Amino acid sequence: MASPTRFDVVGIGNAIVDVLARTDDDFLVAQALAKGSMRLIDELEADRLYGMMGSSVEASGGSAANTIAGIAGFGGKAAFLGRVRDDGLGRIFSHDIRALGIHYPTSPAVAGAGTARCLILVTPDGERTMNTYLGAAQELTPDDMDEATIASAGCTYLEGYLWDPPQAKEAFLRAARIAHANGRQVALSLSDSFCVDRYRAEFLNLMREGIVDIVFANSHEVRALYETADLETALGAVARDVPHAIVTKSEDGVSVLKDGQRHDAPAWPVDDVLDLTGAGDLFAAGYLFGIARGGDIRKAARLGAFAAAQVIGQFGARPQASLAQLAEAEGLLPL
Repeated sequence: MASPTRFDVVGIGNAIVDVLARTDDDFLVAQALAKGSMRLIDELEADRLYGMMGSSVEASGGSAANTIAGIAGFGGKAAFLGRVRDDGLGRIFSHDIRALGIHYPTSPAVAGAGTARCLILVTPDGERTMNTYLGAAQELTPDDMDEATIASAGCTYLEGYLWDPPQAKEAFLRAARIAHANGRQVALSLSDSFCVDRYRAEFLNLMREGIVDIVFANSHEVRALYETADLETALGAVARDVPHAIVTKSEDGVSVLKDGQRHDAPAWPVDDVLDLTGAGDLFAAGYLFGIARGGDIRKAARLGAFAAAQVIGQFGARPQASLAQLAEAEGLLPL
């Protein structure tokens, strides 16, 4: 029997500082950037593109870190594991995540690559095009997997974006072993359809071998995973491969598939779509918080949709107001 939890969720992922700037489609074309995509760049390209961007806003980010920040915003007990360099951006990231009450035990690197950054170009339709220099985030190792933190978290949430460096893969696998040895669940976000294209076989193996118990994906990612244009076909396949899957479908809501059952929930209404950055991350935050605090999949999906809507209607990937207070005002909390 699992011991009592200290944390609702521990997230493991890229520790990134986001640099957001508004732009237009002409700039994307001029820079040969695929709208809505995420590409990995080196430090030289990061410096070049940063010099071409307009006025920007810096904010701590990273997919799993955004999810963990959202859980903390709901009043959840959260932790995060991810590496930064002991530099200016690294100190920004460390300060921001701890200021939210999140347990962050990873020591900064004193040498090597600089702290990761994501240059996010947001077009008037709210679509974001991401250019990511992973830097120090890629240097996460199995030794960074704080055993006491993982063992005492109800769920370990893994970010698919971090499945590139070999050492990070080993870190993920060690974290999953620790979690399962302590009777905890392991969740994986597929992160991006381009990420899925690179690691399709490996992601499927994580699911089919029982290394992950819960999978988060959007409709593009789940179709890419099964190489089909038909969403229903992909939903049927993912339901067979993992006991608990959550597939977001933008304005069409979400499909939750758990233990042979399916629940479809609508999206939360948004008056003005300003920036889609972080929508999936915050959906995962609301959903994971919901199930961690005893809600069923319907309540969890509702909280997820609500959390996603809060960031879609603003500029930036983290809510600018208390999610707990906003959710209480809507009657979503307490569960």
